[in-house]
Amino acid sequence: MAFVIPHLLLLLMPFLIHAQSNGRINIGSFIIAGDVSTSPWLSPSNDFAFGFREVDNRLFLLSIWYNKLPEKTVVWFAKYDQNPTPKGSKVELTASDGLVLHTSQSGTSKLISPVSGTVSFATMNDTGNFMLVDSNSKLLWESFKQPTNTLLPTQKMEISDFLSSYKLPHSYSLGKFQFQLFKGNAVLNIRNLPTTYSYEPYKTVARASDGYQIVFDKDGFLYMMQRDGNRLNISEPEGAYPIDTHYYKVTLNFDGVLTVSYYPKNPTTSNESWRDFWKMPENICMAMVGELSSGICGYNSICTLNNDQRPSCKCPPGYSFMDLNDTFSNCKPNIPQACEEGTQNSTNDLYTLQDLPNTDWPMLDYELYSPFTAEECKKVCLLDCLCVVAVYRDSNCWKKKLPLSNGREDSKERSVSYLKLRRNNGSTGKSQDDLSMLEGKKNQETVIVVISVLLGCCLFVILMLASMICWGFIFYNKKKLAKTGNFLESESFESKNLCQFTYKELREATDGFKEELGRGSCGIVYKGKIKTDFIAVKKLDKVFEDNEKEFRTEVNVIGKTHHKNLVRLLGYCDEHKNRILIYEYMRNGTLANLLFGERKPSWNLRAQIAYGIARGLVYLHEECDTQIIHCDIKPQNVLLDEHFNAKISDFGLAKLLKMDESRTETGIRGTKGYVAPDWFRSAPVTAKVDVYSFGVLLLEIICCRRNGDMEDFERRKELLVDWAYDCFQQGRLDVLIEEDLEAMDDLKRLERFVMVAIWCLQEDPSQRPTMQKVIWMIEGIVPVSIPPSPCPFFSIC
Repeated sequence: MAFVIPHLLLLLMPFLIHAQSNGRINIGSFIIAGDVSTSPWLSPSNDFAFGFREVDNRLFLLSIWYNKLPEKTVVWFAKYDQNPTPKGSKVELTASDGLVLHTSQSGTSKLISPVSGTVSFATMNDTGNFMLVDSNSKLLWESFKQPTNTLLPTQKMEISDFLSSYKLPHSYSLGKFQFQLFKGNAVLNIRNLPTTYSYEPYKTVARASDGYQIVFDKDGFLYMMQRDGNRLNISEPEGAYPIDTHYYKVTLNFDGVLTVSYYPKNPTTSNESWRDFWKMPENICMAMVGELSSGICGYNSICTLNNDQRPSCKCPPGYSFMDLNDTFSNCKPNIPQACEEGTQNSTNDLYTLQDLPNTDWPMLDYELYSPFTAEECKKVCLLDCLCVVAVYRDSNCWKKKLPLSNGREDSKERSVSYLKLRRNNGSTGKSQDDLSMLEGKKNQETVIVVISVLLGCCLFVILMLASMICWGFIFYNKKKLAKTGNFLESESFESKNLCQFTYKELREATDGFKEELGRGSCGIVYKGKIKTDFIAVKKLDKVFEDNEKEFRTEVNVIGKTHHKNLVRLLGYCDEHKNRILIYEYMRNGTLANLLFGERKPSWNLRAQIAYGIARGLVYLHEECDTQIIHCDIKPQNVLLDEHFNAKISDFGLAKLLKMDESRTETGIRGTKGYVAPDWFRSAPVTAKVDVYSFGVLLLEIICCRRNGDMEDFERRKELLVDWAYDCFQQGRLDVLIEEDLEAMDDLKRLERFVMVAIWCLQEDPSQRPTMQKVIWMIEGIVPVSIPPSPCPFFSIC
């Protein structure tokens, strides 16, 4: 018997191993999008799967879905950029960073599950929750804490959590609707994309004023927990469809309706689908209110319910969708309405009224008449050139102007809307007087045709002579143009999307280059104005007039880039020796002026500026077709728009790397105090020189003081880089920021920023993080370890 048992265990070992590893994913495991040789990670019951779902045009969504259902309903997806990824992308489980997504086309890597510890393994469990665990079975990350548009049984939402809708059915792009806790209540509201600003709720799902948690428990109950321990029920399970034989989910749909749905685990027919047994609001068209946002549909649109009680949108008569592929987009008038010749009145001759029963746009009235008859209501709108619709109900008349919001049509709506439309006089029937006039015009047309022929012949002869003269002139000057070295004809010069200005136009726009905005690495920037728009005009120094290199670099680099944190190039001038660049005008000047002025900017503003600069550098280093090293990152080369968004400028010293290059041989570039030590070693430089400069700049943003001259070793405090490390090492960050109370209240972020800056300033380039990792660290996505001294000989640095 003792001999049999060991052999029996050996026979059973593969089955035991399989049972122990079922639902468990080991470090190093990976899935490749579109590769059948790599399978999704399944839960023990196979109810849920984690992996790539093909969604459209060979694009794949990293997600969790119901694996046994025919439609494979997605219940969670990675919200790193709201976009599916191409075939060949890979998700990998790592010990240090958790789930990492490698995108096949761009070659970039993105963190899906930031962790502050070492991952031992992952598990896909039968509740639909994907979890990362360390060696002590401590939970490091879970998908349940990162909800998208769905809640599953046993899932909870805290105060900081929310559900977000899709933009359109199955689009997986971020929609504008949210379900969240707001002032202690469970509410539905609209978010003003692309910002995080939330409008007032359009529906309160549960009102308590002290709610702190929304729970969808294992039995299918949806309720809100209150701080006094009581719970406020939102919905209850459907008794006819028990949870042990049915799947349940809570969904915030693309149309802003919150639903609780069920699906049989063992369907008896092939046409089964998710069925809603609870939803709020019942009629989303009628429920949508608010003075801000367009509502369910776009502006000037009308919301109606279909037979399935789902909303659809339509444009009113005389209007059409601005985006024909999106029926939830805004509507525009086919014939624009305008006040004629500056008057305040319009007439029946120009406009007509279209009756729209059971229709209303309930918000943003600008005048109310009461009591009024329907005919009086029509008349006041016709006589007001600003009025586009009059709404009449119960002897009240409301006048409205564009844009119209929250439009609805419903049998319960008692209002009648009178929509004012401009007459299309070209398509209306002609009066008898018009016909008489046409008869006379026919006689004139014969004479006009004869004269037109004669004039046409003369014009043709003149054009031929002019063409010959122009051709001769072009031929005569062709060699001269070639000799000027005008590289604008070069195939490598990217100027097709830029405007070309003459020197005279720019001299007039700048009033003779009168108002100086600043000085860059190779030129002076002046303020100008074209029509009503301000511009920034960069006139290259004379030392560069005979050298095309800087001018070509600036135009080529910025002409091919497009990012919200890079200054936009509008055009150029290349006339004789005048080489000039025209940029968008940055109303709030340079970051240097903001940081080193009399008043210290707020800590939150400084942090947002740091994020913006980092994002711009990530774009240059990793997201451009050709990698770009800026080589001169400093506060004078960061500009601020009217909203204080940071934009990197002055690419005159930039260095481009081809896709197969990672470093370059070049002479020293940059500005004293921001130049990385790499430049002085006569060694190839990489994008890490920008990382070093960003480290100096980040310290200046933190402290609002300049980095001292690199040659000044006597006055220790003047060299900010060294002084910052001293303060960090001694735990005296309050001294570093000169007791900035706002920053001290945000001590964790302050300390994180300082550590990131010190990592960027490491003398060895290999120790500096990439800008992508810098972003992750300053945003708190990945933990920041304690940095070493930025100089190996710190005592004499």
